[in-house]
Amino acid sequence: MYRNLQSARNHGVIIVAAGRGERASGPGMGPKQYRHLGGRAVIARTLDAFRAWRSEIPIVVVRHADDETLLREALAEEANGVLVVTGGATRQESVLRGLEALHRLETPPQFALIHDAARPFVTNGLLDAISAALEEQSDAGVIPALPVAETIKSADPAGHITATVPRAGLYRAQTPQAFALEDILEVHRRAAAEAGTEFTDDASLYEWAGMPVRIVPGDAANIKLTWPGDFEEAERMLASDQKPTLPDVRVGHGYDTHQLVPGDHVTLCGVEIAHDRRLSGHSDADVGFHALTDALLATVGEGDIGSHFPPSDPQWKGAASHIFLSHAAKLVRDAGGRITHCDVTLICEAPKIGPHRDAMRASIASVVGIGVERVSVKATTNERIGFIGREEGIVAMATATAVFPFEGEAQ
Repeated sequence: MYRNLQSARNHGVIIVAAGRGERASGPGMGPKQYRHLGGRAVIARTLDAFRAWRSEIPIVVVRHADDETLLREALAEEANGVLVVTGGATRQESVLRGLEALHRLETPPQFALIHDAARPFVTNGLLDAISAALEEQSDAGVIPALPVAETIKSADPAGHITATVPRAGLYRAQTPQAFALEDILEVHRRAAAEAGTEFTDDASLYEWAGMPVRIVPGDAANIKLTWPGDFEEAERMLASDQKPTLPDVRVGHGYDTHQLVPGDHVTLCGVEIAHDRRLSGHSDADVGFHALTDALLATVGEGDIGSHFPPSDPQWKGAASHIFLSHAAKLVRDAGGRITHCDVTLICEAPKIGPHRDAMRASIASVVGIGVERVSVKATTNERIGFIGREEGIVAMATATAVFPFEGEAQ
């Protein structure tokens, strides 16, 4: 934590937001840095990018004299800890005022990163690369830049090409541009007093002063929002950057068995079937519904049927098992789940299940609250092996599938 805090204090950020920038927003829409992108003001996203990099880093926002309300509404709670100063008539003058404000801090940072408010996609990786280059050669300015890929033409005012400019060694400069605070402040002060030229970026002042500037690889995503089409591209970038959410699919399994004793019917999956035996149990001993109840409870981690309807409780003696299944289905729904499939396998020598399969499916669908096409009932014998083969009992195995909202990020 100490190292992170020291590293944060080693750097300061100036976010230049004093321009009008109405080319990107269009007439009457206000400066681009306050236009919303993905539901948030551009400048708020830019501020977030630096705080995500180093939360303790000092930040100065240089605004236009007329934008006090716009800035306050755009930043809202994010404005905490941000130093706001009013800019000048030119970008160069605005940056100088931001540098002076950074320099007046009780503990001024060693380095200043000067960034356009309309570049909200600056990444930790790019900022790390700039910081590393500063630490390596503190007397040089550092800027991110991309090599020019297109053929460059020079043209006259009438639009006629006058020359093809060799693109070897040409780069497109980006921000943030970073410098030792004392050096860039001195250069800005000198330029304000001596130079008659308006510089288009801060590296140009270093070049004018004969000081070195290094390039680190820029980031194609670090676009500056300048034209209406840039906002369309930015919205697409935000949409594509959203990590897809996945459904939380949960599968629960259940198992139940009950002994066969003399009787006149069995109840399986809610359907009474004439038989010379019955299933013994505290309730109606419907093994199909019991197994499926446990499967549904498993999808929400709610224990088993016995923890909700204990056999020791006399109120459940002889109870119809659809009560248990309905309760389990409600717990799934209350947890935000949607039951998408139920599968029950009955293992017995008798009675024959096939003639009653559709009735069982309809019974399950009705109790659980899903379409019958989402219910499967199967049956098999145990090939006369074991207690099932001797017709001493019936076994049911069940699987339930439920889908829940996914609350985290896809990996």
